[in-house]
Amino acid sequence: MRALKAAVIVMGVLIVVGTAALLVLIVQKLNSTGTAVARAPTVLDEPAGTRIAGVAASGDRLAVQLQGGGADRVVVIDLRSLSVAGRIALAR
Repeated sequence: MRALKAAVIVMGVLIVVGTAALLVLIVQKLNSTGTAVARAPTVLDEPAGTRIAGVAASGDRLAVQLQGGGADRVVVIDLRSLSVAGRIALAR
């Protein structure tokens, strides 16, 4: 009888510890997804007088339309790596 009581107590403790560990892992996973922008800032290095005229997102890409500081242009940013994926100059 004593062995059964010890086994029940040990299993109960394992269930509580396992559930707590699972909850901690789920919270950590939820906090880590969707925070790609917080990893590092992206610097576009555009000339003075440049302003953002529009922004559009598609999947893991962000297109930023820039005006001023030269010819109008679109800069495409990869949101996974936070780097400039491409630049497109627009003719006037």
